[in-house]
Amino acid sequence: MILAIDIGNTNIVVGCVDSKKTYFIERISTDRSKTELEYAVMIKNVLDIYSIDPADLNGGIVCSVVPQITQIVRIAAEKILHSDVMVLGPGIKTGMNILMDNPAQVGSDLIADAVGAIAEYQAPLIIFDMGTATTVCVVDSKKNYIGGMILPGVRTALDALTARAAQLSGIDLVPPKRIIGKNTVECMRSGVINSNAATVDGLITRIQDEMGCKATVVATGGLAKSIIPYCREKVILDDDLLLKGLRIIYEKNK
Repeated sequence: MILAIDIGNTNIVVGCVDSKKTYFIERISTDRSKTELEYAVMIKNVLDIYSIDPADLNGGIVCSVVPQITQIVRIAAEKILHSDVMVLGPGIKTGMNILMDNPAQVGSDLIADAVGAIAEYQAPLIIFDMGTATTVCVVDSKKNYIGGMILPGVRTALDALTARAAQLSGIDLVPPKRIIGKNTVECMRSGVINSNAATVDGLITRIQDEMGCKATVVATGGLAKSIIPYCREKVILDDDLLLKGLRIIYEKNK
């Protein structure tokens, strides 16, 4: 069992995973002002909640899209594990060909998602990761990473809407009772959730048209559970996907 950490712009995902299962997934807030010790205490508290002894962990791996705190969180994890912690980046073997103009610019979270999806599902693949941004990764039938998309995340778009519209206040993402809202809150909830579901459906169709074949579609990320149930296309929800990918990459490089 290893400690896997994914540092995102809004949340840091912490989990323990081995080849058989994911033992837990939790999210803590990304805070660029926290010290190594503060992050170490937070991570240790999460382990304690699930009664996991750090001595039972064989190692750790970190992926990050927030360079300012990547090394801070790595050192925090090392304080807990008392061993080196791997960081997904240049020089780390993934076992996947990345057919991009500049492979080094592909986010480490996207690479981990794709590696996890390739191991779990039939290629070709379309992978949605719904967080601060919604990212789309595309893997062809030969299991090559061939590209994708980046678009505003669900919460990011909602926050922008309420910030710019004086009469609209913030809402939570409670599922709407109907498509056609009868009051401002219902209208906003329906608009946000159904428009994002329709976006996912539309992107699936367009990507498959360009690829010339059907693909397995997988969704992950903190906001996927709020949106994917309203999609009309078949989409597999896999909240563990990124951690599964990190475990595979860790095994290839340990």
